[in-house]
Amino acid sequence: MSALVRDAPFGQIVRYITNNHVFQYPEERSDFQIPAAYTRHTKLEAKQFDSNTKPESITESEGPAVEEVVYPDPETVLEKVDTHSEDENISDLEKLQTIRTERTVRTQISRVGTRTALSKSISRADLEQQFSLASVERGPSRPIAPETRDDGTILVDWYTTDDPENPQNWLFGKKLVVLLQILMYTMGVYMGSAIYSPSIPGVMERFGVEIGAASLGLSIYVLAYGIGPLLFSPLSEIPIIGRNPPYIISYAIFVVLLVPTALAEDFNTLIALRFLQGFFGSPCLATGGATLQDIYSLLQLPYVLSLWAFAATCGPALGPIISGFSVTAKNWRWSLWEILWLNGPIFLSLFFLLPETSSSTILLRRAQRLRKLTGNLHLRAQSEIDQANLTPRAIATEALWRPFELMLLDPSIAFTAVYTAIIYGIFYSFFEAFPLVYIDVYHFNLGEMGLTFLSVTIGVILSIAWYWFYIYHFVNPSILAHGLGAPERRLIPALVVTFFVPVGLFIFGWTAREDVHWIVSCIGIVITTIGIFLIIQCIFLYLPLSYPQYAASLFAGNDFTRSALAAGSIHFSYPMFHNLGVDKGITLLAGLTVGCSVGVYVLYFYGEKLRARSRFAAK
Repeated sequence: MSALVRDAPFGQIVRYITNNHVFQYPEERSDFQIPAAYTRHTKLEAKQFDSNTKPESITESEGPAVEEVVYPDPETVLEKVDTHSEDENISDLEKLQTIRTERTVRTQISRVGTRTALSKSISRADLEQQFSLASVERGPSRPIAPETRDDGTILVDWYTTDDPENPQNWLFGKKLVVLLQILMYTMGVYMGSAIYSPSIPGVMERFGVEIGAASLGLSIYVLAYGIGPLLFSPLSEIPIIGRNPPYIISYAIFVVLLVPTALAEDFNTLIALRFLQGFFGSPCLATGGATLQDIYSLLQLPYVLSLWAFAATCGPALGPIISGFSVTAKNWRWSLWEILWLNGPIFLSLFFLLPETSSSTILLRRAQRLRKLTGNLHLRAQSEIDQANLTPRAIATEALWRPFELMLLDPSIAFTAVYTAIIYGIFYSFFEAFPLVYIDVYHFNLGEMGLTFLSVTIGVILSIAWYWFYIYHFVNPSILAHGLGAPERRLIPALVVTFFVPVGLFIFGWTAREDVHWIVSCIGIVITTIGIFLIIQCIFLYLPLSYPQYAASLFAGNDFTRSALAAGSIHFSYPMFHNLGVDKGITLLAGLTVGCSVGVYVLYFYGEKLRARSRFAAK
């Protein structure tokens, strides 16, 4: 528990105030024994030691004997793999098992987070090796020898294969604490969008504006949390910064802004503050996934990402349920106060209990502590070396140009961005369609209308249950037995559920009549939600496997396009449904998804050829 608090923002502030005397790291304690692999280097440079360093704390003679780590020669390993591959009497499964056995020593040396594994994968072979690493059983603890460069630089690494500081090695309970906080953080920010919907009539009355203007309080928030990740996501990848500062600083601003928003007496002020809320609440929407990738392996990631998607999908759906009754009983400002009551405690939880998860940042700080302890300036983390080569122009290019470059120059990426944007826009069009159906047709009040959004939650729960079953019984066993295979295999469920979206929409649109029970239209929403949720899951697995080096930019660009179209759909859906009717308006949207369904089949059958021509895909 102390390590959890130590690594959280609160613990880091206490460390700074007390000059690192409280919540100390192992390297800062008097009883710390430097691993022999490091003392061999530091002993030769004893003259460089700081005057405050105790020589006896860094000698080789102290501490237990340390096993020498021997790295297998990569060329030898590859020769053995090639030799086995030429033997026609060995099955593919036996070849794969042989390769894994011969790589076991290497793969047990260092277990890296999914984020790092993807960024280091230039080719399909690299990606296969990372999945092989994720599937290897954890062996006995072994020391890790630091790499020494020709210029004398000693790369600080994890001390052992089960180093407790490595996020991949954290205990189940510690990972669960991080996961739950990211889920609550994501749900709290997403809920802040649609919880405003029941307040729109009150805003119209208070400020004397039309519904299009009043709806800006929802759409501008959605647009802002699509823009935010373009800035905050690259910042969190800078080792000297890490994940937590963008989280805590932006979330603190978000929570503070909730107070003047709820008290706003001017319409322009209200809209401006709603934009700033969405912008400063956005880091969890992109970097939240990066945090989960830091601590969970490639094989575990689909499970936790589906939970993260659950929080992101159910947040907007649960918002109108909460505020529907309170706005009716109190006033339109009540929904804005409820965002504060929800997010305030979540912020405190993150402040006291959210540890830094970026391995690049953790190792950078370890290198700083070892340099201070030993006086050896040659001790450096790889992330420090990489960071020294970063320029403001490179960061800006990666943040602002790369996501759009990928979409403009690669048809597969462009299609997935457009498809997810359309179905996300349809999801947000529900906030305009539901009042027309359940208030005007079925005469529900605001609270009862909010309860119909439970259809979305039910659809997501059913989707997760089936998705976990599919991953556990089909996907992961196939990877373990036959290797990763083509990325298009991740799209197999989408070939079926892509038709759930138009089918569910047709049911919702054409049964929303007084002579048909309201539950039928809700069933249509459940079917649509299942399709939307599973399609996004399939695409979010397909993209990083096809373009592993650009995973962060892919998700940032996808976030922006989804949010931009969703913001627009909030405004075009109201006049569309009023002019065409809910039935014809929904039919138009369903027709767009049918066209996209054809695109899914094109991507599945011709994806390999498209990737072969792409300048960004792993070869």
